[in-house]
Amino acid sequence: MRGMGMNKLKCECGHVNPEGTVLCEACGKPIEENQHLDGNREDRLLNMRYDGSARRSLTYNRSVVDKIWSFFSSVKVGIWLIVITLIASAVGTIFPQEIYIPADAPSRDPAVFYESRYGILGKIFYQLGFHNLYSSWWYMLLISLIGISLVICSLDRVVPLYKALKRQKPKRHEVFIRKQRFFSETAGANENSKQQFAEQLKKQRYRIREEDGHIVAEKGRFSRWGPYVNHIGLIIILLASILRLTPVMYKDARVSVREGERIVLPGTDGEYYIKNEKFTVEQYSDDDVRFKDSMKKRGPVDKSYQTDAVIYKVKNDTVPGAEPELEEYRTGAIRMNQPLKFDGYALYQKNYQLNEFKDMSFKLHKQADETAIDTFTIDLTSADQAEYKLKDGYRVKVSNYWPDYYLDDKDKDGARPRSRTPYPRNPAFVFYVYAPGTDKPEVSFAGIGQNIDPTGKNVYKLGIVDFNTRNVSGLTVRRDYTLPVYMAGAVIFMIGVIQGMYWQHRRVWIHPQNGKLLVAAHTNKNWYSLQRDIEKAMVGTGIHMVKDQLETDEGHGSEGDKDGH
Repeated sequence: MRGMGMNKLKCECGHVNPEGTVLCEACGKPIEENQHLDGNREDRLLNMRYDGSARRSLTYNRSVVDKIWSFFSSVKVGIWLIVITLIASAVGTIFPQEIYIPADAPSRDPAVFYESRYGILGKIFYQLGFHNLYSSWWYMLLISLIGISLVICSLDRVVPLYKALKRQKPKRHEVFIRKQRFFSETAGANENSKQQFAEQLKKQRYRIREEDGHIVAEKGRFSRWGPYVNHIGLIIILLASILRLTPVMYKDARVSVREGERIVLPGTDGEYYIKNEKFTVEQYSDDDVRFKDSMKKRGPVDKSYQTDAVIYKVKNDTVPGAEPELEEYRTGAIRMNQPLKFDGYALYQKNYQLNEFKDMSFKLHKQADETAIDTFTIDLTSADQAEYKLKDGYRVKVSNYWPDYYLDDKDKDGARPRSRTPYPRNPAFVFYVYAPGTDKPEVSFAGIGQNIDPTGKNVYKLGIVDFNTRNVSGLTVRRDYTLPVYMAGAVIFMIGVIQGMYWQHRRVWIHPQNGKLLVAAHTNKNWYSLQRDIEKAMVGTGIHMVKDQLETDEGHGSEGDKDGH
């Protein structure tokens, strides 16, 4: 062999090989100066990995691009990227993600929640960004790097392998034949024996090609592309996970809808509204033996719950800035694991709150007389700073309102009233009571089971006389256009698994030489099955059965041929 411009190497068979080729693409003769690239040695069988084709990562290492290509084409790099991503994913499950912070938490601010709930570990979890892991920039960077590794690793191997397999000729160099794992040599074999052997292989669905009396029988070449089909599927799956970050492809929002309430659906760009007609919950009976112990410890166990909903759509001819005109678009029930679907959106039943306070009625009376001066009702959805004019010139104003009242005794400035959640579950108020003709109010505190006169000198008193409750349905609004992409990736991945697992690339070379007939065979896996094919085809031909040189010669080393990342 000799150098041919542009670092090409010309084999004695006349074929010009790219720089870095280990085995000539045409005749298979080893290129001596390149044998170190795949670990070939004179005393070993040929290493048939990628058919000895030239790989860029093992050939060029001069420019920055070459170094980057070589780095990402490494299987070890790909494995380490996957391991790091798996570790990060596992750490992200130690504490709940930000979107799953409980609605009844004292504070849903992640900067406060994680430290207050989980201590120093929670603080570290938050500061390292694990609270919003799966959409964080560095996690997406890891996913992207895995995708880049898959692409480069595949291209580095599949392109030269495809070229080498496409250009292979039936006539191979004697060294290539003799250094295959399966080999036999038969003296005095005639042309009829050779042709009979080839015909028997053909009956086993081998594709026969002949050149100058030399024959190659081949089948199952498509199985060699199985690992790379896997890679394509994985790349599509990784792409789908990145697309989930775009609002065009994926939307996920939470909404609480109270019975009788109609609100805009978040995540729908104001195009759809929902009304909660009714919420119902069904629980297992107390005598159900399956949940008897659980009900003793934790109370009732839910069997099913659902929201009877009406979906409204905004009409196209609504005047900008005006109250939108709605038309009823869809009705249906939203149950556990049975979402209500419309126009690419799906409404899932997430949770619920029973008997949330809707409004409260109070009476104003004198301390010494229970007779009501007047009564008024507070809408708890808009109670803060509300003012009520009563008869005979009395006025009552809500100065402070805590929907879910509790007394925070850990505040550095002393015990302070706060609200655990924004939902009216335990409402409490500070009232200003104005008597007729005065602008100086009395101050009263009132809540569930509490009625406090902070000065001890009040003439008037406020007391709860009635209240109404309603159920609240917690829903998830989701639109996911990435699911078909995920499915396509998963299907392609499984095709690659089946393609590479259940078929094998098998080749048998028949090489006449000086009155002898040399037979060699190679497969990327399942050598026993290849041996049975050859035994079946050799019946009655007089050709010697091939021997496994890896077993008969201890000096021969293992020759691998595992494609993939």
